[in-house]
Amino acid sequence: MAAESSNPRTVEEIFKDFSGRRSGFLKALSVDVDKFYSLCDPEMENLCLYGHPNGTWEVNLPAEEVPPELPEPALGINFARDGMQRKDWLSLVAVHSDCWLLSVSSYFGARLNRNERKRLFSLINDLPTLFEVVTGRKPIKDKPSMDLGSKSKNGVKRSIEGQTKSTPKLMEESYEDEEDEHGDTLCGSCGGNYTNDEFWICCDVCERWYHGKCVKITPAKAESIKQYKCPSCCTKKGRP
Repeated sequence: MAAESSNPRTVEEIFKDFSGRRSGFLKALSVDVDKFYSLCDPEMENLCLYGHPNGTWEVNLPAEEVPPELPEPALGINFARDGMQRKDWLSLVAVHSDCWLLSVSSYFGARLNRNERKRLFSLINDLPTLFEVVTGRKPIKDKPSMDLGSKSKNGVKRSIEGQTKSTPKLMEESYEDEEDEHGDTLCGSCGGNYTNDEFWICCDVCERWYHGKCVKITPAKAESIKQYKCPSCCTKKGRP
């Protein structure tokens, strides 16, 4: 039996599919770990671990059809079972399972647009990886997840008046990292350096960043713009 298939199309459907398969992997690598370990006999053929959308898991041979309906999971996870310490082997399986989850979501999300793909990855990235769960590691400082499009740095509408859709405390934590990361960014209009207490907007054509005040765009106005073009790109539109 090959991996259970589904055909999710929207961001929400794909994330639900991802979450279900991830839950199946978590069961195999934690709650049902003894059963999973025993099924991965090194004397058997190259086995795969599958996570299904309904939250179940399965150890089975790879799909027979070529190419397979879905991206193929790691083959032969059972071969290394007795040649490694149990915890190291489980960590290796977790890493390969993380990769497979992302590849399946990318497969389903191939028809999504840029902002939808960004939103899907943001939802996925809010969850700890299987590797982090299995090894007991925690992500280095998670940043708050905000789906506000690509109109400003890191998708966060920012202004000195605090016109954001996130709590000030969370935003302060995010800004500490962003200040260092974007400190060398210059406004395409005035040439001023990036600061975290001002609203910035990115041109979707030339991908330059601008002070909102320099291009006369407010956070509220940016929310209603599907694709922002800076004054320079608007001028070039009429040229041959």
